[in-house]
Amino acid sequence: MSFLTLASIVAGIMFGIGAIAAVVRIIKGPSILDRALATDVLLAIAICALGAEMAINKHTDTLVVLLVLAMFAVVGSISIARYMGKQDAS
Repeated sequence: MSFLTLASIVAGIMFGIGAIAAVVRIIKGPSILDRALATDVLLAIAICALGAEMAINKHTDTLVVLLVLAMFAVVGSISIARYMGKQDAS
């Protein structure tokens, strides 16, 4: 077993554990901010996993997917922050 294969397996396990923990927080989160943060973490894990896959397989085919996921993460975070800001003011 080569080092690259072993590193890929370890990275996949770590990404999987992180994703499961984020999904649990999305389900159990007591507030909308906890769920929003867990969603951002889940998107960040997906971005990192796709980036690792691109690095391992030496291609850039999914670069557009990475950019779209990053855009959704930023727009979603800003939307939730604005929504919560308006609720706190009233």
